[in-house]
Amino acid sequence: MDLVNHLNDRLLFAVPKKGRLQQPTLELLHGADIKFHRHSRLDIALVHNLPIALIFLPAADIPTFVGEGRVDLGITGGDQVAEHENADPPNQHSGVEEVIDLGFGKCKLQVQVPEKGNYQETEALIGTNVVTSFTNLARSYFAKLEGSEKGDMKTHIKYVGGSVEAACALGVADGIVDLVESGETMKAAGLKAIATVLESSALLIKSKHPSHPELIKLITSRIRGVITAQKYVLCVYNVERSRLETVKSITPGKRAPTINSLEEEGWVAVSAMVEKVKIATVMDELTVVGAQDIIVHDISNTRTA
Repeated sequence: MDLVNHLNDRLLFAVPKKGRLQQPTLELLHGADIKFHRHSRLDIALVHNLPIALIFLPAADIPTFVGEGRVDLGITGGDQVAEHENADPPNQHSGVEEVIDLGFGKCKLQVQVPEKGNYQETEALIGTNVVTSFTNLARSYFAKLEGSEKGDMKTHIKYVGGSVEAACALGVADGIVDLVESGETMKAAGLKAIATVLESSALLIKSKHPSHPELIKLITSRIRGVITAQKYVLCVYNVERSRLETVKSITPGKRAPTINSLEEEGWVAVSAMVEKVKIATVMDELTVVGAQDIIVHDISNTRTA
């Protein structure tokens, strides 16, 4: 099949073709019921149940394709968006619009130096060699630090596409600017962070002039529903009506708890959405104030405001 000739009248949706954001992105698409099959070695996949074509691109290229309107939607890191916009500032015709912070792929772009070296603060790196994959952000950061224009900088910013953390050990750099997730790679390389340039997570972005705006609204609603379902559980319990105001303060829900009368006089059933990270504490607090028969349900999907 000549896939290129099947892109007409389809919304183009760019997703990472590899890297740390790819698997969470594919899981998100599955949760949003975006069904497709990607053939081996092909970077285009047609969605079976919606007029969408998925375009698999390097995460660093997605802000460019979306910003220029070549594709309508994209998922990439906020770090990549910031790097792109630092080199090509957005205007009313170009650039991307952030639709949703997807919450995964969280990391920090940090200035790092050898743990046992002499550099303790970023000012000490002025005039030295700094290696990074994010040259635009690094130049802006050090230009502000120096109080100079990018073209008059003393600090030498060098580009390396991968294994940035090895640059100091190999004598290529005095410091680096690189992404940090858990910090394990940084520590293993004998490095420490001395400053944070920015914090990042995966974003759903769109073109400023997209085709199929109604389809974009549908996809956005589905993705937001999946993210909400991943973040919340449904907590259901019984409690005496006289204690209702107390338990409502513990489980206010996203908008308000659902309350139904029980056959037993003076008792009600309450159900409310609760953040997963808080559910254990919430259950403890409900027990203390007299709630009974507490049950927690996973939420597979949702549509909420």
